[in-house]
Amino acid sequence: MLREMQVMGIAIDTRTGSPIVVLQDKDNRRALPIWIGSAEASAIIRVIENIQVQRPMTHDLIINIIEDLGYEVNRVEITDVEKETFFASIILQNKKGEEVVIDSRPSDAIAVAIRVDAPIFVSPSVLADGSISCNSQKDEMEAQEFRDFIQNIKPSDFEKLMKDNTDFDRPTDL
Repeated sequence: MLREMQVMGIAIDTRTGSPIVVLQDKDNRRALPIWIGSAEASAIIRVIENIQVQRPMTHDLIINIIEDLGYEVNRVEITDVEKETFFASIILQNKKGEEVVIDSRPSDAIAVAIRVDAPIFVSPSVLADGSISCNSQKDEMEAQEFRDFIQNIKPSDFEKLMKDNTDFDRPTDL
């Protein structure tokens, strides 16, 4: 199931000087850093800091074209990562509810999404490969609770579970 994320901000990789857009889930549990180009970072920062420009910038132009063609940006999905390259889609929707999926770099998709307040979703595989914990204390607490649960479980707990669960398909003798 895709997880909704929000733009937390732009950071700079101190080793390379490259900009990084950081997405964070709504529970503030996971952050996903994505290395992006300077132009895309600038476009995202302009929206975050509410900087107005006199003429449409590239991502504003993209939105104008989408809207003039009778569509709206429904959502953005970051779907895959291969060899440190992320893949994303911008999902458009028209008034009839028909969707069009546009292949995109995540940085451009994010720059478009935040301009129109469209949700940004990330696939579980991308989160598993590239996200970092934002709350290691809570992660450790949950891990300890699970370890305690596993240590204290008895075979009789499974018997009780099977008796209580009427939807459980039990094997029958042939």
